Order: sequence, then C-alpha cells, then structure tokens
Amino acid sequence: MDLAQSASASIDPDRGKNADGMEQLFAAQRAAFLAETYPSASVRKDRLRRLLDLLIGNEQRIVDAAMADFGYRSPQQSFFVEVVTTAKPVKEAIKQVGRWMKFEKRPVDALFRLAGARAEVRYQPLGVVGCISPWNFPFNLSFAPLAGILAAGNRAMIKPSEATPACARLIEELVAAAYDESEVSIVNGGPDVARAFTALPFDHLLYTGGEAVAKHVMRAAADNLTPVTLELGGKSPVLIGKRANMRLAAERVIFGKMLNAGQICLAPDHVFVPEEAIDDFVAALRDAVRKSAPEDRKAADFVSIVNDRHAERLRGYVVDAQAQGAEIVSFDWLGEGADNLVPLTLILKPNEKMEVMQEEIFGPILPVQSYRDLDDVFAYMARQPRPLAIYYFGSDDGEIRAVLEHTQSGGVTINDVIMHYTIDTLPFGGVGASGMGAYHGFDGFRQFSHARAIYRQSPFDIGGALRPPYGRTFERFSRFLLKHG
Repeated sequence: MDLAQSASASIDPDRGKNADGMEQLFAAQRAAFLAETYPSASVRKDRLRRLLDLLIGNEQRIVDAAMADFGYRSPQQSFFVEVVTTAKPVKEAIKQVGRWMKFEKRPVDALFRLAGARAEVRYQPLGVVGCISPWNFPFNLSFAPLAGILAAGNRAMIKPSEATPACARLIEELVAAAYDESEVSIVNGGPDVARAFTALPFDHLLYTGGEAVAKHVMRAAADNLTPVTLELGGKSPVLIGKRANMRLAAERVIFGKMLNAGQICLAPDHVFVPEEAIDDFVAALRDAVRKSAPEDRKAADFVSIVNDRHAERLRGYVVDAQAQGAEIVSFDWLGEGADNLVPLTLILKPNEKMEVMQEEIFGPILPVQSYRDLDDVFAYMARQPRPLAIYYFGSDDGEIRAVLEHTQSGGVTINDVIMHYTIDTLPFGGVGASGMGAYHGFDGFRQFSHARAIYRQSPFDIGGALRPPYGRTFERFSRFLLKHG
C-alpha cells in the first residue's frame, strides 16, 4: 500500500452524507499533502493525464448524463462544452506545467545585487483546495479548474451541484476510478452537505455560481481565513457600435443565447443598439435565428432549461415585460420535446423596472434597447453591478477605446461573445459583484499556488550598516539609499 492509499484507507464510505465523513476525508488529504508538499512535474503530469483520459474515455456517458439531467440537451453541444473545451485546459497544463514551476528571478537593488544578493519567487502548492461547481456545465466547471489545481501540486475536494444528479453521480464514479481519495475526491449531497463543505478549513476555496450563495460561502470561509475565488456572473451587456456589421453581430449574439440555452454566466444578457439601427438589427436577429435553427432541425441543436423552477422564472420575465409594455418576439420553433424547452425570445423596448432588466437572465431571453449616445450607455452601466463580461461590436477605434476606458467588467470580447473564456493565456474572472480572483492557464496555476518570496543575502555584511549603534555611517548610508535605492 502506497502513501496515498494508506492515507485514505480508513475513510468513512458515507463521507458525502455527513460532516464527520468530510472532515475525515479532508484530514486524509491534508496528511497526504504534508507527506508530499512539492510534487514533481512528472507526478503533476500523471494526475493531469488521468483527468484527460477520464474525459476522453467517457465521452458518451458524459453526454448521456447531461441529457438525463436537462431533459433535452443537444448531444453535440454537450460533447463540445463538457469534453472538448474541458480537455483543452488540461492539455495546456500538461504541456506547460514544467515551465510554470520554474523559479522566477526578481531584481534586487543595485547595491545589494553587486554584492551578490539574489531574489526569486517559487510557486508553492497550497495544500487542499475545495471546489464547488454549478449545474450549467457540470463536467467543465468541475474539471477545468481542476487542471490548475493539480498543476499547482494540490489535492482537491469537489462538491458538484445537486441540481444535476446524474452528472454528479457520474463525476463521483469517474473520479473514484481515476484517483485515490487522498488526491481528488467528490462529495455529493444537497444544501446541508454544501454548508458543511464550505466550513472545512481548505487552503483555498473556489465557488462558481450565484451571488446570493457566494455571500454564504465567503462567510463560512472567513471563519477559517480561507482565501476564496468566486466566479459569479451578472448581466453581461452587448454594445453594438455605430459602424458594426449588423449581420455578424446578430449571428454571434444569437450563438451566445442558443449555447446551452443561454444558461451561461458569460451569456450576452442584453443588447444596446444605435437608435437609427434598431430595426436593421432586429431583422438581422431574425435571420440569425432562422439560420441557426432551420426548419429541418428546429430544436435539435437547442437545450432545455434545467428544471421547472428556472423555466417558470424565465417565462415570468416575459409575462412581466409584456405587462409593462415591451414588444415580445418569440421564436417558438421548438416543436414537441421536453417540458422545459423555453423558446428564444426578444424583448424590445425594455425599461429598467422590468424584472428581466434587474435580474441575471440565465436563459434564452434577449432584451434589445436603443441608445442615442455612448455616454448614455456608459452612465447606465455605471449604475449597475460590474458584470463578468462586456461585448462590443464595431470597428471604430475611438469607440473601442471609450468602452475599455469608461466601463468595468471581468473581461471584454470585441466583435464576439464568450470567446475570451476559451483563451487559456488570458485570466478568467470577475470584478465586484461578478466575482473575485481569476484562473485559466498560468493564471490558474498562480491562483492555486503561494508565490513564495525567497531572498539570498550577500555574503558581504552590507546590512551591518543598518544595525545599531547608529551614528554618522548609518545616516550616510540611509541618505545614499534614499537617493540611489
């Protein structure tokens, strides 16, 4: 029996059902980490390769589990978002982890450098990292962050969402087959289990989900001084510039609303269009929908809303908007299917009092509003919580500069939506109400590491001039450092 196996041999099989079991599992992971506090690059790559094999070797089971939980979910979409886009950051971590682990040399003051002093940063594993993943992309948002967690040399405990039980059960089964519980483990259960999970003294805690729950996560983490990364969301706006290609913008915005039926933290939430171009843009949206959902396929490439509660919430937004005078354009091409297939719907002429303009939509509803001047749009955005993303369509350098300088968001994509998430060399994260901290690629490796400062003092006793008794030499040395340091 190796170290990892011995650490987990006595773990309670009901660990996911009670706090004592979770504490036992956490203690086993902590003990295993303390026995191997700096895993080699080869160990980290092995753990990452097992994650990649887990994904690629179970493609159909992953697609089937998503179908079971959503009622209907385009198999092609499930394969792409849960397998393909999840494998990408894992492959990148396997390729780059050796380079990420290298020590970073940092400059020191000239006087100390000339005397032989040196400074560097070493990225040290944190220990045991907790991850609470959401229901909208059960596999991607459990395993994509795990790439950074494992690349950084940590152990991990993951709490999947109970809203997608088939996916959660499969995640637990696949992880148990690929990893010893002292390396990676899954804790399944409902809200009570989630509360006990967040109370564990993790070395870092990642939560992806809604703002209301995030506040409870932060409160629980604060009791243990556990640092948190929060990936939340919000109302990510789209700004159509005055020189935008309307057809291109419409097609890409509709893609963002049809992908997972808009159940994405980065989905385009609402659109601002120049007043004089509103009719052209709505016409372009209609054409984009017909192109994306031709008569011979209808809802074949669409996705159902995950449950009754969320479907009714979305239908309520439409009813409320219509009651307040909005024009409703519903593309009811879904035909027969799961009860929670909600049609793609445009809400024209919305106002700020409508529920759809106050809450994150998280579904296939798209409010479209006109504007006369960009400054009016910026003023509106300034009154709202900072979103996870802002999307701009256009080719005017002045407009682009204004968007980047006068707005705040977690990220920005220009002339597309969502795509900055797919670039592993960019950090992904929110700001303000849309979250804190960032991961992906090297930024994920750093997020789940401790940047340990290491200073090697010169063999010459330069620091002797700083020690008492103080006199003229100390004063001269101090003034020299003030002038030349």
